[in-house]
Amino acid sequence: MPIFEYQCKSCCHCFEQLVLSPADPPPICPKCACKDVDKLMSAAAVRPHGIPTGSGGFKEPACRPSG
Repeated sequence: MPIFEYQCKSCCHCFEQLVLSPADPPPICPKCACKDVDKLMSAAAVRPHGIPTGSGGFKEPACRPSG
């Protein structure tokens, strides 16, 4: 289930919205209740090899190729 980022055209508040279905109604700004929002382009969540989920920093992989 994707989480999209939106920005309110009225108050410029940025917020995230979980979208369960493309048929869901457009989101409403949680700050001012405006229905006029723009979907923002956001970076993909990428987890490089060696960083466990929820980690605050880099952790070396448990196994290293010998060579």
